[in-house]
Order: sequence, then C-alpha cells, then structure tokens
Amino acid sequence: MPEIFPVLLCGGSGTRLWPVSRKSFPKQFVPLAGQGTLFQAAVGRMRGVAGVASPLVITNSDFRFIVAEQLAAEGVEPSAILIEPSARNTGPAILAAALHLAQDSPDAMLLVMPTDHSIPDVAAFRAAVMAGVPRAAASKIVTFGIRPDRPETGYGWIEVEATPVEGAAQPVVRFVEKPALDRAEAMLGAGRYLWNAGIFLASASVLIQAFEAHAADLVGPVTKAVEGARKDLGFLRLAEGSWAAARDISVDFAVMEKAANIEVVPLGGAWSDLGDWNAVWRENGGAGAATVTQGAVTEIDCQGTLLRSEVEGQHLVGIGLQDLVVVAMPDAVLVAHRSRSQDVKAAVAQMKARSVRQAEVFPRDHRPWGWFETLALADRFQVKRIVVKPGGALSLQSHIHRAEHWIVVSGTAQVTVGDEVKLLSENQSVYVPLGAIHRLANPGKVPVVLIEVQTGAYLGEDDIIRYEDIYARGDEKGPAR
Repeated sequence: MPEIFPVLLCGGSGTRLWPVSRKSFPKQFVPLAGQGTLFQAAVGRMRGVAGVASPLVITNSDFRFIVAEQLAAEGVEPSAILIEPSARNTGPAILAAALHLAQDSPDAMLLVMPTDHSIPDVAAFRAAVMAGVPRAAASKIVTFGIRPDRPETGYGWIEVEATPVEGAAQPVVRFVEKPALDRAEAMLGAGRYLWNAGIFLASASVLIQAFEAHAADLVGPVTKAVEGARKDLGFLRLAEGSWAAARDISVDFAVMEKAANIEVVPLGGAWSDLGDWNAVWRENGGAGAATVTQGAVTEIDCQGTLLRSEVEGQHLVGIGLQDLVVVAMPDAVLVAHRSRSQDVKAAVAQMKARSVRQAEVFPRDHRPWGWFETLALADRFQVKRIVVKPGGALSLQSHIHRAEHWIVVSGTAQVTVGDEVKLLSENQSVYVPLGAIHRLANPGKVPVVLIEVQTGAYLGEDDIIRYEDIYARGDEKGPAR
C-alpha cells in the first residue's frame, strides 16, 4: 500500500474568533479546545500509524516560522513545508501538494486536513481513514462526513443514497452549500445527509487527473510554481510569478462538486470546525445553561455564557450574565450574545475599514527568534517585553529615529553594539544609541527575557536597516527585527 501523507492546510484570516484569533495569528495556532493548539492536534492525529508518513504542511510566508516552531514542539520533522507566495484558496494549494508528492511517487496518498478543526476522538478518526484507504486505492476520492446532530446552517452538507453506516464508503449524490434553516431541518430529518468536514483522501495521480478534468486552467500555473520552487532554509517556496497566475478557488468548487468518483465515509466521534465563539463554548462543555470559563475568571450566577481571559495580571469577573461571550485580551475585549457569534466577522470588517490596528494585528508579535509585545506606548517612548528562544538571534540592524535600552530579566543575552560584543545576565543592561549597529542573541539553553525601552521621534517597526539575518528575511517586504 502506498504511503499516506497528511497534508495540513494552514492559512486563513481568523476573523470569527476575534480577538484571540487574528490575521497575523489565526485560530489554528491558539489553544481553544485542550492543552495544545489546533495545529498541533492535527499534526498528531495520524502520528505513529503504520504506513503514514510525516506531514506535508501548506502555509504562507507569515506563518512559516510559527508552523516550524509548533512542529518542533511536537518533535515532528515534516516531509515538507510549502510556502504559498499569495493566498489562492484550497484548490491550488491541494493541487500543489499533489504535484509535489507525485514527483517521487504518483501513487502516494494525500490525507488532506484543515488544521483549525477539533476532532477529540483520534481513534475514531483513524478508523474512518483506514476504512477509506481501500477505496482511495481503487481510484476514488474519499471524503469524510460528520453525522449531524442539529440543523446547522453554517456548514456544507453531503447527500448519500442511503442511511450512512460507520466504516462504510458510499457514493456521494451531491454536495449542498450552507442551507437555509428550513432545508437544514429537512435534511436532518431525512437521515441521508452528513456535514462536510473538508477532509478527504486520494492518491496524488487521481487528484491531478481530477484537476485536469474539472479545473484544467489551474494545472499549468501550479505545475510551473511547483517545478520552479526554491529552497529557503527549511521551507520550499513556490514560484511567485507562476503561482500568481492561478485562479483563486476552493477545492470544493474546482473538483469535489464536479467529479463522479467521490465517496464518503462517516466519521465517528465528535467534530467541530470551531467556526465561532458559540462553537468554542459548545466544544468546551457548554450546553443548556452551562457556563464555560477559561483563564483567570470568576463567575457568579451566569448562565449559558463563555468567559475567557487571555490577560496576565488581569482578572475577568462575570455576574448575572446570560448567553453571552466575553473574551478579554490585553488590547481588546469582545462582549457579544452567543446567538450573534457569527457577526464577529462583520465587526472585524468594520474595524479594518477604520484602520483599527486590533482588527488584524495580534498584541504578541511572533518572530522566528521568539516574540515581543508592547507594555506601554506614548509620545516618544515605548516599553516592550522581548523573549528570545535558545539559539535565536535578531537581525544585525540599526535605527534612524530611535535609541534603545535593554534590561535582562532572565537568561543570558549576547549583545552586539558597534564593535563590542558582550554577555549580559539578569539585572544587567545596555544602551543602544540612535544609529548604532546592534544585535541581540541567545547563546544559552533557556529563553532570554528582557525589557526594551525605546525613545525617539518615531517608534514604528519599519524604522530598521538590516545588515545580516540568520533567517534570510532580507527579501521580504515590511518590518522585521
């Protein structure tokens, strides 16, 4: 039997779970249901199963170091991390994965999975996948459907010929886009429908043939993008010019709704796409009048409410609340009725139109060397907390408009200022004059934590001249430290 490659789709804008999920740090990287992140849960879903290879991840340039870091935290070496030069939806992304794997093995199987779903019953998921393997080996595209338990209008549905049986594949009659409530109620009652989980299994050659038959215009530019891909550190960047010529289209519209060789296997156990805060409430034990609390929270006489705090040193208190979602972040707070959870996306769009920074930018800025966050910001000064992971190093750089003062809180930092290189330990500090060429690195085995005080006329992250960078970010647009 050919190897199965989990293909992890890792893009998205993360608007429906704002403020925890944002464009710069979407929901798959956030712990929403359990201890680890949704991405890490997807990485481990087929890990250790015989015949299953290391995962292939498809993401964009902004997320590549977050992906690499979370893979490393799981002790997983990926088969490849493909970098999309621009967002082109799931159709081109999945075709690129199939073409990449077909270079070595046309019969390799792709198990395509979104990385922002919750599937707590791993054993049931694996059983469904194994039930689909013989059908995929017989040139079928096997999708996996979820038994509906409510007339959900936010999901796509799949119609089959007879009542679905767990572990058995059936031909798909048709796909139904997000239905109106009355139609969803009728489909729930009919018993011949499943929710579309967006997970499927097929060989690379079968997928390529499906695209050639139903979305032939994608094959040329995506093939050129794969053939012209270049290595960048541990990543593989698809060729930008060719990729830009590919049409923006989902795999459902491009292939799944047109192909005749689609079969579906019911997926046993619970599943949620965690598409809004109501789903997060439900996934974490919310039902009826139950109140779910996450983080530093005190609740008194609340019913059917989600209270979540993401703020160190700040306590969230809810009293007498009913059917609400309250999410507190350092820079933003969401208060909404649970029934209006889908409207969070509209609120983000309004903020974005008004250029509200919090609409898309996460307060903690993740970089390949670690992360930083602003603690205080006012006219002509800014205070940041900076964490540099072991072996991490900021670029060798200078600033035109600001000077900096670094105070080490924990760990040992290697500091370069001009021609001087020295080690700083806890409670030691250094001044970086305006215009001085400098670098901060962590040569140790524990994270370095420091406080940075910036002073100057302009404190934006784009006030930077970069001379060297171990992460090869010199050809990227936008600010980088």
